[in-house]
Amino acid sequence: MKSKVFPYPVKRIGIIGGGQLGKMTAQAAKQMGFYVTVLDPTPHCPAAHLADAQIVGELYDATTLTALAQVSEVLTYDVEHIDVQTLKKLAQAGHVISPSPELLEIIQDKFLQKQQLRKYGIPVPQFAAFEQVTPEHLAQFGFPVVQKARFGGYDGKGVVVLKNQADLEQILPGPSILEQFIPIEKELAIIIARTATGETACYPIVEMRFDDNANICQAVIAPAPIDNAIAEQARQVALQAIESLQGVGIFGVEMFLTATGQILVNEIAPRPHNSGHYTIEACMTSQFEQLIRVISGLPLGMTTLLRPVVMFNLLGEKGYHGAPIIEGLADALAIPGLSFHFYDKKSTHPLRKMGHITILDDNLDNAMTKLRQAKMVLKIIGAEQDA
Repeated sequence: MKSKVFPYPVKRIGIIGGGQLGKMTAQAAKQMGFYVTVLDPTPHCPAAHLADAQIVGELYDATTLTALAQVSEVLTYDVEHIDVQTLKKLAQAGHVISPSPELLEIIQDKFLQKQQLRKYGIPVPQFAAFEQVTPEHLAQFGFPVVQKARFGGYDGKGVVVLKNQADLEQILPGPSILEQFIPIEKELAIIIARTATGETACYPIVEMRFDDNANICQAVIAPAPIDNAIAEQARQVALQAIESLQGVGIFGVEMFLTATGQILVNEIAPRPHNSGHYTIEACMTSQFEQLIRVISGLPLGMTTLLRPVVMFNLLGEKGYHGAPIIEGLADALAIPGLSFHFYDKKSTHPLRKMGHITILDDNLDNAMTKLRQAKMVLKIIGAEQDA
């Protein structure tokens, strides 16, 4: 029987990584009466502004990871690129880590991740792994083709689309996978919560729209403008993917909708995800509060979408770096239904994620019109211009 009485703080949570995801997770935890310690190499990182304490240290440092575990009742993380071997030792010693280090080890390696999904019959693009991709491998696989670094890629880094022989100079060095290039209608995503007892809660299917040049998500539309049958198909595929991992936590599942109506899983993130930021304003329970509920053994919150919404990532403007300067904030906040989030990063540079906005409206077309207005006035520049 679950306890009905809780001490204060409710629980001591350790977050590995103190970026914007850690910040928004800490904000949800503090709202609910938890004690939060973050581990991050940057003093006064974004999450440290809201957490109770910060341990300054590297995410691959066994000493600092152990120190965080010793002051926390449960550990989670806002980034995949951390020392999974130390986490496995901590888990074996009795420390609670969600999602598990074993799951994280699979996710960290894009080849293992794709193998896991294919093993359980989850539809994925065709793929093959290579220690070093050569022109001969590309000739065998055929153009166009997507190359992804097996380890360490994020926000468009570690991914290239090789269209023909002229792109050979763009081949990424080191272990990677080649993946079938999929002509897609839309890129979809869903946030799924799963508890230790196997309960799940699914958020709406959303559409992600990308900057084709930088391969960074620009906007998220919820609900995705797709028919109900496609949405249900995507939800079922994503649920099967998370069940195959036996994951406990919050997961972002990215998917392709092909021109023939097929759903293919692209990648899974074992943490809160950019495609779920809209849930703060637009859902009964945000993805961040849901994570705190899951890792604390509390009941899942409702995932109901309150109103249609668009989310837009505020990236550092090209041509600027240094201390961030927000242009057009007052004009943007005058747009009905707009909420502004800034990530408290001390410096900006081109394409760096500096914040986001959400715009709620009863009509998605109206929300998109308001987004176009906001994009014209709201920008993150820097105190210094690039030479």
